[in-house]
Amino acid sequence: MRAAVLTGPRTCELKRIPIPTPGPNELRIRIQGCGVCGSNAASWEGMPWTQYPMEPGAPGHETWGTVDALGPGVNDFRLGERVTALSYRGYAEYDLAKASETITLPQALDALPFPGEAFGCAMNIFRRSEIRAGQTVAIVGIGFLGAALTRLVSKAGARVLAISRRPYALEIAKAMGADELIPMDDHAKIISRVKALTSGVLCDRVLEAAGKQWPLDLSAELTRERGRLIIAGYHQDGPRQVNMQLWNWRGLDVINAHERDPQVYLAGIRDSIQATVSGTLNPDMLITKTFPLERLAEALEATIQRPDGFLKAVVML
Repeated sequence: MRAAVLTGPRTCELKRIPIPTPGPNELRIRIQGCGVCGSNAASWEGMPWTQYPMEPGAPGHETWGTVDALGPGVNDFRLGERVTALSYRGYAEYDLAKASETITLPQALDALPFPGEAFGCAMNIFRRSEIRAGQTVAIVGIGFLGAALTRLVSKAGARVLAISRRPYALEIAKAMGADELIPMDDHAKIISRVKALTSGVLCDRVLEAAGKQWPLDLSAELTRERGRLIIAGYHQDGPRQVNMQLWNWRGLDVINAHERDPQVYLAGIRDSIQATVSGTLNPDMLITKTFPLERLAEALEATIQRPDGFLKAVVML
């Protein structure tokens, strides 16, 4: 089979390797596509902790495809069934996954790309945010995750203030139901605008979805007393400093919304399937660029550079 191998910083090779054989309680997936996660940027850029060469297919982990082979003890899936899974070598034609970490996709989603792990991540962040109708919620950073959260928060009946540096992203946020669009250009100006929109109270919930220091600082400033600050951005380029005096004074609840328990991931994926079937989430609006496997390098660069018109890339096989 063909598999992409990251052999060094910003270096990718397409290799042919044996097709893997599923072991007990595993199944093999013929990959149809794999989402490109923002967390892949660290491996692509060559952060100090990255070891090369990476495993063939790594770090692709937002996979979907069809069941191609069943290992011993797997009885709940059938060959050809379309699934999404927690699999970790998805930049390849085949990957293995535990049967217990694989979810069948309904026929209603047959025509749609479905990077289940990515959508599940959005659902879990939304759940931990405890959004209620009537709240004012700022979403700082409108990429794939920020756009999906804008839709979920808006559908929950909250007032959404979308904050982003990119005009295109603000247009997407409006389409997703944002009530106010605020350019992320000047720190003091943004705070002043949000104060004006909230009669000086600031926001009940602030979802930081940018993964950078300045948006994190801004997000804390926008959170009202006894409000909830949710860290949804993936901070992977170094340590962060926080204004603990501000956090103390306002009595903020701070939630790190990143999950590690596979069963929690799977619960989020199931919720995202229902949200997609119901029309709350629309993959066609959130996935803006597709690449073949041999152009994985371009997909990773686009994920870092975020050109105009870009929210999320997927690699299709």
